[in-house]
Amino acid sequence: MLLKKFKIAFKKAPKKNRRPQNTLSLGRNGRFGFSAYIAVVLCFCCLSTTVFAAGDPLAVVNNLSTFIFSLIRAIGLILLGWGVVQVGLSFQSHDPSQRSQGFLTLAGGLVITFAKEILDLITA
Repeated sequence: MLLKKFKIAFKKAPKKNRRPQNTLSLGRNGRFGFSAYIAVVLCFCCLSTTVFAAGDPLAVVNNLSTFIFSLIRAIGLILLGWGVVQVGLSFQSHDPSQRSQGFLTLAGGLVITFAKEILDLITA
């Protein structure tokens, strides 16, 4: 009799849906894309090898320095060209504030363009 009470008390509850109500399923394409992403990440992590530099490490640093200064020089040349355009437009419109802004951009472009030479003069 006591067992019957427990059987009644411990009836199996209906299965609850544990999935949140407002989620979207991935579908077949989503699962394929996610598994492809995981495969690529695992390939990069597990199949990568260590690469050691050969030769003089100072040469590598000098090459990197040359590359960075060439990028800075390119930015300086762009600013220099923009400064020339601003000065030309200011002479056309007779605007003194635009003229001063153009000359400041022109001077900044010159300084940035010749930054490596200026640093060489200071340090040498």
